[in-house]
Amino acid sequence: QVQLVESGGGLVQAGASLRLSCAASGITFGTMGWFRQAPGKEREFVATISRIGGSTYYADSVKGRFSISRDNAKNTVYLQMNSLKPEDTAVYYCAASYGSRLYTEGTQYAYWGQGTQVTVSS
Repeated sequence: QVQLVESGGGLVQAGASLRLSCAASGITFGTMGWFRQAPGKEREFVATISRIGGSTYYADSVKGRFSISRDNAKNTVYLQMNSLKPEDTAVYYCAASYGSRLYTEGTQYAYWGQGTQVTVSS
């Protein structure tokens, strides 16, 4: 059974840091990514990382503050979030693909986690 399980969300004050984790099981994935969805808004791309070489790509809104990484031996991807802002408040979703390129569209991912809530207070 293929599963993506996120953890690490929570309630923090502006300027704080959080690290999200996403453990994949059931299959070895290629490129993985993080997306988020705020209340009343569409889901948006946050970051993506390739399996081989660890190439990364970020949304402009998080560039310089967030860092995506992965541990292939553990089939786990991480999202380190620093200098959090109230506008980062959202449910964060991990996504996994079979491909090897850097994908920013949700339709390019085959599997999704259940989401973890991140709330940043001002």
